[in-house]
Amino acid sequence: MTQAQWVDVSAVDDLPADDVIGIEIPGHDIAIYSVGDRVYATENICTHGQARLSDGFLEGCEIECPLHQGKFDVRDGKPLCEPVTEPLRSYTVKIEGGRVLVRIA
Repeated sequence: MTQAQWVDVSAVDDLPADDVIGIEIPGHDIAIYSVGDRVYATENICTHGQARLSDGFLEGCEIECPLHQGKFDVRDGKPLCEPVTEPLRSYTVKIEGGRVLVRIA
Protein backbone atom coordinates (compact mmCIF):
# COMPACT_ATOMS: atom_id res chain seq x y z
CA MET A 1 0.00 0.00 0.00
CA THR A 2 1.33 3.42 -0.96
CA GLN A 3 1.74 5.91 1.84
CA ALA A 4 -0.15 9.21 1.54
CA GLN A 5 1.89 12.28 0.72
CA TRP A 6 1.32 16.01 0.59
CA VAL A 7 1.79 17.49 -2.89
CA ASP A 8 2.37 21.22 -3.47
CA VAL A 9 -0.05 22.25 -6.23
CA SER A 10 -0.17 26.06 -6.27
CA ALA A 11 0.48 29.32 -4.51
CA VAL A 12 -2.68 30.51 -2.74
CA ASP A 13 -2.26 33.88 -4.47
CA ASP A 14 -2.35 32.18 -7.89
CA LEU A 15 -5.84 30.76 -7.35
CA PRO A 16 -8.58 32.80 -9.00
CA ALA A 17 -11.06 34.07 -6.39
CA ASP A 18 -14.29 32.05 -6.15
CA ASP A 19 -13.36 29.88 -9.13
CA VAL A 20 -11.98 26.47 -10.05
CA ILE A 21 -8.80 25.34 -11.79
CA GLY A 22 -7.67 21.92 -12.95
CA ILE A 23 -4.27 20.48 -12.11
CA GLU A 24 -2.64 17.20 -12.97
CA ILE A 25 -0.46 15.22 -10.65
CA PRO A 26 0.85 11.93 -12.07
CA GLY A 27 -2.11 9.56 -11.83
CA HIS A 28 -4.55 12.23 -10.62
CA ASP A 29 -6.65 14.87 -12.40
CA ILE A 30 -7.74 17.25 -9.63
CA ALA A 31 -10.03 20.28 -9.44
CA ILE A 32 -8.95 22.98 -6.97
CA TYR A 33 -11.71 25.31 -5.76
CA SER A 34 -11.23 28.71 -4.15
CA VAL A 35 -14.37 29.55 -2.17
CA GLY A 36 -14.06 32.70 -0.07
CA ASP A 37 -11.03 32.12 2.16
CA ARG A 38 -11.20 28.30 1.85
CA VAL A 39 -9.64 25.91 -0.66
CA TYR A 40 -11.08 22.49 -1.57
CA ALA A 41 -10.04 19.70 -3.92
CA THR A 42 -11.91 16.89 -5.66
CA GLU A 43 -11.28 14.62 -8.60
CA ASN A 44 -11.74 16.65 -11.77
CA ILE A 45 -13.78 14.19 -13.84
CA CYS A 46 -17.56 14.08 -13.36
CA THR A 47 -18.80 10.70 -12.11
CA HIS A 48 -21.68 10.81 -14.60
CA GLY A 49 -19.82 11.68 -17.81
CA GLN A 50 -16.29 12.31 -18.99
CA ALA A 51 -16.43 16.08 -18.43
CA ARG A 52 -13.76 18.06 -16.59
CA LEU A 53 -15.31 19.90 -13.67
CA SER A 54 -12.68 22.62 -13.94
CA ASP A 55 -14.54 23.58 -17.15
CA GLY A 56 -17.78 23.84 -15.16
CA PHE A 57 -19.43 26.61 -13.20
CA LEU A 58 -18.68 27.25 -9.51
CA GLU A 59 -21.31 28.97 -7.42
CA GLY A 60 -20.52 29.06 -3.73
CA CYS A 61 -19.65 25.50 -2.74
CA GLU A 62 -21.40 23.93 -5.74
CA ILE A 63 -19.68 22.92 -8.97
CA GLU A 64 -21.89 22.33 -12.00
CA CYS A 65 -20.73 19.84 -14.61
CA PRO A 66 -20.44 21.55 -18.00
CA LEU A 67 -21.82 18.49 -19.81
CA HIS A 68 -25.06 17.49 -18.07
CA GLN A 69 -25.53 20.22 -15.40
CA GLY A 70 -25.28 17.82 -12.48
CA LYS A 71 -23.94 19.49 -9.33
CA PHE A 72 -21.57 18.42 -6.56
CA ASP A 73 -20.66 19.93 -3.19
CA VAL A 74 -16.95 20.79 -3.48
CA ARG A 75 -16.46 20.43 0.29
CA ASP A 76 -17.06 16.67 0.30
CA GLY A 77 -17.87 15.60 -3.29
CA LYS A 78 -21.51 14.71 -2.57
CA PRO A 79 -23.87 14.76 -5.56
CA LEU A 80 -26.55 17.45 -5.24
CA CYS A 81 -28.90 16.83 -8.16
CA GLU A 82 -29.68 14.56 -11.10
CA PRO A 83 -28.23 13.23 -13.27
CA VAL A 84 -25.24 12.72 -10.94
CA THR A 85 -25.66 10.06 -8.26
CA GLU A 86 -22.10 8.97 -7.43
CA PRO A 87 -19.93 11.20 -5.22
CA LEU A 88 -16.61 12.66 -6.31
CA ARG A 89 -13.43 11.67 -4.56
CA SER A 90 -12.42 14.58 -2.34
CA TYR A 91 -8.91 15.36 -1.16
CA THR A 92 -7.68 16.89 2.08
CA VAL A 93 -6.14 20.34 1.56
CA LYS A 94 -3.90 22.41 3.78
CA ILE A 95 -2.23 25.77 3.38
CA GLU A 96 1.37 26.21 4.50
CA GLY A 97 3.60 29.19 3.81
CA GLY A 98 1.18 30.56 1.22
CA ARG A 99 1.16 27.27 -0.71
CA VAL A 100 -1.74 24.87 -1.35
CA LEU A 101 -0.93 21.26 -0.47
CA VAL A 102 -3.17 18.32 -1.42
CA ARG A 103 -2.95 14.94 0.32
CA ILE A 104 -2.59 12.16 -2.24
CA ALA A 105 -2.82 8.48 -1.27
